[in-house]
Amino acid sequence: MVSILVFIKIAGVLFGCYCCLAVILFYMQPTFLYKPVRDIPYSPAELDLAFDEINFTSGDGVELTAWYVGADGSKPTVLFCHGNGGNMMHRLDSINIFNSLGLNCFIFDYRGYGKSKGLPTEEGTYQDALAAYKWLTKERKVFAENIIIFGRSLGGSIAAQLASIVEARSLVIESSFTSYADIGKSFYPYMPVRHFARFEYNTIDYIKKTDCPVLIVHSRNDNVVPFKFGLELYEAADEPKKFVEIFGSHNDGFLVSSEIYKKAWKDWLNFLERYANKSAEHQAG
Repeated sequence: MVSILVFIKIAGVLFGCYCCLAVILFYMQPTFLYKPVRDIPYSPAELDLAFDEINFTSGDGVELTAWYVGADGSKPTVLFCHGNGGNMMHRLDSINIFNSLGLNCFIFDYRGYGKSKGLPTEEGTYQDALAAYKWLTKERKVFAENIIIFGRSLGGSIAAQLASIVEARSLVIESSFTSYADIGKSFYPYMPVRHFARFEYNTIDYIKKTDCPVLIVHSRNDNVVPFKFGLELYEAADEPKKFVEIFGSHNDGFLVSSEIYKKAWKDWLNFLERYANKSAEHQAG
């Protein structure tokens, strides 16, 4: 009888701890998801890259900041949706790679990141990406067929959402997840994540609604977003599509496997050029 009472007490304590942890995780989700950094002590100038600092406004009036880094004589422009941590300064390595590939790059900070005003929300990140796209097409006069929407990690979901509602040359998703609930479940398999998720970021649904060619890049060694999510995104996308496996961790895979990574981009750009020409010939015929 005593042992049963002890067992019940222990079970009660454990259940109470479980409930407390569940409550903490529920209310702390925005803090876990968004990790913005305000300071921007470095810019593309540190890499001897000429750039314009851009100020524009999101659809709901939030003031945002961005960098436009041009490449001489280039038409294709990467619209860069970065991940959940830091700000656009922390993507200088990527900006440098795109520039070396002859690509213009337009990278912006979501609300609450860097010098952008406001606080991040899911709907806000979507609005910010759309505002960046509109700035490119209306202010910079970049044709939709010359825009490559690129997103890494959380930015992959934001990029996919944008590509599902606008025209673009291509969508490129790197190291991203299928949905917020799925990635949450991988972190906390013992929690009822799907019932308590406060965000959606349903990348896999967005990618199914995307009409442009899709490139998925993911590392088998990714220590944050499981490799299987990249494969699932690839399976969900319509043709034409391509999957490229890199190696290295979540944050440095594109650097660790730089040769593979750069070749993948070069091959994809060549494919997009052939695809555009073929489409033009078909329309003319």
